[in-house]
Formats: sequence, structure tokens, C-alpha cells
Amino acid sequence: MEALSLNILANDNGPRTLTSAVYGRLRADILSASVSPGQKLHISGLAKQFSVSLAAVREALSRLVADGLVQASDQRGFRVSPVSLADLEDVTRTRIDIESLALRRSIERGDEAWLSSIKAAFADLNSVPYRHPENPTHHYEPWILRHHVFHRALVNACGSQWLLGFRDVLHEQSERYRRLSIRREAGKLRDVEAEHAAIVEAVLRRDADAAVAALSEHFMTTRRLVELASPQAQE
Repeated sequence: MEALSLNILANDNGPRTLTSAVYGRLRADILSASVSPGQKLHISGLAKQFSVSLAAVREALSRLVADGLVQASDQRGFRVSPVSLADLEDVTRTRIDIESLALRRSIERGDEAWLSSIKAAFADLNSVPYRHPENPTHHYEPWILRHHVFHRALVNACGSQWLLGFRDVLHEQSERYRRLSIRREAGKLRDVEAEHAAIVEAVLRRDADAAVAALSEHFMTTRRLVELASPQAQE
């Protein structure tokens, strides 16, 4: 991991801002798999690396524990949450349950402005490459950001902040696995744009059953590719 940029911390207004900066950087590194699943996180080392207090690092790690991205143990300290096929299966199935419910409610409640937002998010997503132009074993970061916006747009009309909150947690947990799935050639077996198009077309028809089926298959495809492409998930 690189040290936090000095200009991030230069605008600090207190410990909370420092904690948020450390939290944001560690969270990004965990989701991108720059920090390996299961890797130990040393508070003193991180404090030195980021030039912040032990308390700021400890609070940031506690927030990541609440997100499910870090595990804490009285005897062993903090470490990045491991990945496994059992966890992948659990996350995928639960995400399908939660996101399918949110999508059905959105199709039921969503207005024309909501449908327009989905069209716009889909077009925006397809305007950038899925893979990094210089490193095809990694996602292109602008695509990652637009992918998040696209999937959030699909369920934004569900009318429940609780449901959206649970959905967001599961999305982040899935993100680590999805980024692992692209690192081997198995990732080339899928047509992500076509998968997204199937979801959008069903939503625009307000066909909830077809939309949920397409969304579920989309998530299950990622799961299958992770199983093929990620030795780390075999542990």
C-alpha cells in the first residue's frame, strides 16, 4: 500500500478527518485486493505509514470491522477478512435475495425519471472499457465507479433506506470477489455488457420476474468465475 497523500491530510480538521482518510484508503485497498485476504494489519505500522496516531488507525480498523472487511481478535489483533468459497456462496445468495427484493419494489414504484436514470447509467457504464487498457487482468477504475452507480440506480426506487443499506454492504463484500475473478483468463468467458443489457431491457418492460432472473444470473456468473479464477477463494 502507498502512503496516504499528504494533501489528503493537509485539510485535516481533527481526529475524525484523519480516521476517515485512513478508513477510506484501507477500504479501497481491501476492496481492490491490493491488501491480500487474511493479511494482518499492524496498528503501529499503519500509523507510521500514514503519519497518524494509533487511535486514528484503531478507529478506522474498527469501522472496517463493522463493514465486515476486517476481522478483530483480542489475541491476534486485526486482519483483512479472508475469502472462501463458502463465504462467496453465502454473499452471492444473500445478495440475490436482498437485491431482487429491492429491484422488484423499484419496478413497482419507479417513475419515468427512475427509468431515465437507469438508461443514463447504463450508457455511461458502456462508454468506458471493462478491463484496464494496459493491464487486462484488472478492471478499469472508471468502469468500477460507473458499475457501482449502475447497479445502485436499478434499486434506487425501492423506497427503503434499510433495504438499500443492506444491499450496499453486500455489494461491497461482492466487490472483492468480483475483482479477483478478472485476474485469470476465465474472466474472458463472460459478456458483461450483454448481462447488464438483459437486466435493463427487462426493467424497461417492467417485467419484474425477467429482471430478477437476469440479475440473479449476472451475480451467479461472477460466482462461478471466481471459483475458476481465484485460488485464494479455495482456502
